[in-house]
Amino acid sequence: MTYSVLVVDDDNLVNEFLTETIQRAGYTCTSVLSGEEALETIKDKPFDIILTDLKMKQMDGITLLEHIKQRTPEAVVVMMTAYGSVETAVDAIKKGAYDFLLKPVLPETVEHILYRITETLNLKAENAILKKDLAHRFQDIIGRSSAMKEVFERIQTVADARATVLITGDSGTGKEMVARAVHYASNRREMPFIRLNCAVLPENLVESELFGYEKGAFTDAKKTTRGRFELADGGTLLLDEISEMPMNLQAKLLRVIQEREFERVGSSQTIQVDVRLIATSNRNLKAEIAAGRFREDLYYRLDVVPIHLPTLSERREDIPLLATHFIQKSNEQNGRSVKGIDDSGLKLLMKYTWPGNVRELENYIERAVITAKSDYLTEDDFPAGLAYGEVGNGGGLQVPMTLEEGKRYLILKTLEKCQGNKTRAAELLGITTRTIRNILKDFDTSSSEMAESNSH
Repeated sequence: MTYSVLVVDDDNLVNEFLTETIQRAGYTCTSVLSGEEALETIKDKPFDIILTDLKMKQMDGITLLEHIKQRTPEAVVVMMTAYGSVETAVDAIKKGAYDFLLKPVLPETVEHILYRITETLNLKAENAILKKDLAHRFQDIIGRSSAMKEVFERIQTVADARATVLITGDSGTGKEMVARAVHYASNRREMPFIRLNCAVLPENLVESELFGYEKGAFTDAKKTTRGRFELADGGTLLLDEISEMPMNLQAKLLRVIQEREFERVGSSQTIQVDVRLIATSNRNLKAEIAAGRFREDLYYRLDVVPIHLPTLSERREDIPLLATHFIQKSNEQNGRSVKGIDDSGLKLLMKYTWPGNVRELENYIERAVITAKSDYLTEDDFPAGLAYGEVGNGGGLQVPMTLEEGKRYLILKTLEKCQGNKTRAAELLGITTRTIRNILKDFDTSSSEMAESNSH
């Protein structure tokens, strides 16, 4: 994609130099000689990138920046000046500038910053397209890792088939969302999607919930009631956590799958249905079969089209995209306006082991968005224990964890025990204080900061 650039500088020679450099780099470029002219220009035509001088005769660059961000907040603005200072640069960045360049600006510097901006804009465009596409086709399932691409391909492949689908994966990986995606990507999308969670109903209610019952079939049966199979006729029935289904009902379910018919509780009349069945399980069903808790013949009837969902730790490259998605979702649901997550927060999320998977990530993001004190989430908006795996699974060392992470964890816990006294901690660990400093120097946590401030 070719991006458009606007150059704003009251020096004709600088304008000509920048225009030539930018066009040679493959961008379309327009130049103007004042901030006022720039604002008139962007009224008619929005620009992707704007390079503006700071010191100009009438409207200065900071004022122009503020007007640009009000009118076209998505435009990327780069400030240029021969009179740079740290304070001015910080002010420009705070007000939305992408970067701050000192004059004279070399051609390679211009090309380099345009390349960086282009990479950022391409990524944003790609994420927007991907999110829109996935939201439409896959019911807000987010991911572009190779593992998730395989899941998307399998959904597309099996969507229109009538075959039973078995979705497996740990709790929190999104099994129900994938089941919905299969339904809404299929030719049954206009028909009902009905769900029954086998794990939450008492055993004596599962049969009547599945197959319905006749009036008078039992004490509380005041009227004839259709079950989930009838409600899902023509559509899809999701049996969530199928491993929890009682053994006596597994045989009846097997018959329905084979013959596509059943009777309501208390009735001898056979009812035929056209239902696409999807089952989910976070248990190893083969292990359940070996333990005598699940029928082998039912397993093979369910496992016609298997879809296995990876854990979040197996698709870490999806965490930035998921975090952005959940920030936007949490903003909408809670009336917040968090803009994103900074590098420290993202680094924290990338290191954690995520025993609760995507659901756990969403919960932490929502909590952080609600309590955030700034426009961007930082590591301080998340629980301190996230840094070394002390949340989610109840604390302690987590597997998988690298040896370096294990060392850091042990040092941090020992320093905590010693109230930050490095000398005492080193004695207990059998190492030197210098070793402690070396291991912790790149590990930015509140515990390491506490250790530095209390070191002896």
